[in-house]
Amino acid sequence: MSEKNKNSASFVYLILAAIFIASLVSCNLIFQKFFYWNPFGWYRFELSVGILPYPITFLVTDIISEIYGKERANQVVKAGLVATVFVMLVVYFANAASATEWSPVNNILFSRVFGLTGVAVGASMAAYLLAQFVDIRLFHFWKKLTKGKHLWLRNNFSTILSQLVDTASVLLLLCLFKAISWENFFLLFLNGFLFKVLIAIFDTPFFYIAVYIFRKKFQLKENEEVLF
Repeated sequence: MSEKNKNSASFVYLILAAIFIASLVSCNLIFQKFFYWNPFGWYRFELSVGILPYPITFLVTDIISEIYGKERANQVVKAGLVATVFVMLVVYFANAASATEWSPVNNILFSRVFGLTGVAVGASMAAYLLAQFVDIRLFHFWKKLTKGKHLWLRNNFSTILSQLVDTASVLLLLCLFKAISWENFFLLFLNGFLFKVLIAIFDTPFFYIAVYIFRKKFQLKENEEVLF
């Protein structure tokens, strides 16, 4: 790979990492608002808006895994954890600071929107780490098994299985610590997992497009990864 391509690949990697971290952090900032979605007319999803940017993290790690390799994908996951913890600390101290009388957002409103519980964030981060590492490991397992062919197979199988792990583990932790009741477990699990499966299938063309563009841009052969 030429020096120019290496610099370009390094810049693209930073952009992908930035999208990953921004998506992850925003999940934990906006999760307290819930919405409904009725795409088929016969099934109504009721979900936290925090789930909207979350599938992007799995698409990005799959792109990084395919173009840059397993180690680079793991680095982004770890960086995402550090960024999330840092932002949560900022939110914690901002919540602790007393608002002025003329502040457009008072203490009660700020705390209601950003007053994240330790249990919820802790469960989310534990599930995030487990699911992302499962996703990356499964992705490379399928990549090795298929000798770099069948992009759709490793993209969908790794993402769907890791989303199953993510949804189940975060809800189990929240139920065990009594943040949510056990009677809501099945409905939340079904809504969350089905939504993530639909998004995983939907993002497959975008995965193909990204891999095609980056392979062409960096002059990579099939199954070849960027080394820098």
